[in-house]
Amino acid sequence: MFDYYDDKLSAKKLKHAYELAPPRTHQYLRAEVEHVLSCIHPGDMVLELGCGYGRILPDLAGKAGLVLGVDTSIGSLLLAREMLSGLTNYLLANIDAVQLSFPDHTFDCVVCIQNGISAFHVDQGALITEAVRVVKPGGTVLFSSYSDKFWKHRLEWIELQSREGLLGEIDYERTGEGLIVCKDGFTGTTVSPQRFLKLTEGLDADVRIVEVNESSIFCEITRTIHKENTV
Repeated sequence: MFDYYDDKLSAKKLKHAYELAPPRTHQYLRAEVEHVLSCIHPGDMVLELGCGYGRILPDLAGKAGLVLGVDTSIGSLLLAREMLSGLTNYLLANIDAVQLSFPDHTFDCVVCIQNGISAFHVDQGALITEAVRVVKPGGTVLFSSYSDKFWKHRLEWIELQSREGLLGEIDYERTGEGLIVCKDGFTGTTVSPQRFLKLTEGLDADVRIVEVNESSIFCEITRTIHKENTV
């Protein structure tokens, strides 16, 4: 299956896409990181799904005990290793987020932000279930998508990337209501609060939907602690 972030928008191209971000988008990106950090405890073992070139790993590593970043793009992971050479409490791995090779209850926190749940183009229910599987009882899983209030800023950022040749020409006839389509195969969807709640039905966890900075929708999943887990 064609994966845009593996084949066309990885490593230095992905980094450039973030460098192009307008001020309001930078505000959104920073607000997401700050919200994630507020959910991490000092010393936590944290897993980031879709870490790319390591954009937020320094922030995570500054608070967590150990951070593991996984991605399917080897090019992005190689750039991350180069850029993070000064850090010591992180690991990188070429792993599919839907098939994590970790035992149950491994991490204190699992993070998948910047609309990764849509960008991965995988079974969203399977992705969430796998993330919850590897988090400890009492631990937190964080997924984010875009708020409807951020639409014009998101589209502006995509238009900049398209003009720079990082993405194809935008198909405006098919773009709208949370969906962005480019003529080279790129598609960007969103996950609504209602969709997040549907995707998390039946999980052994507490689920909370939070809007951050009028730009992000966070689905916060806290795995249930049972009596046998407290002995």
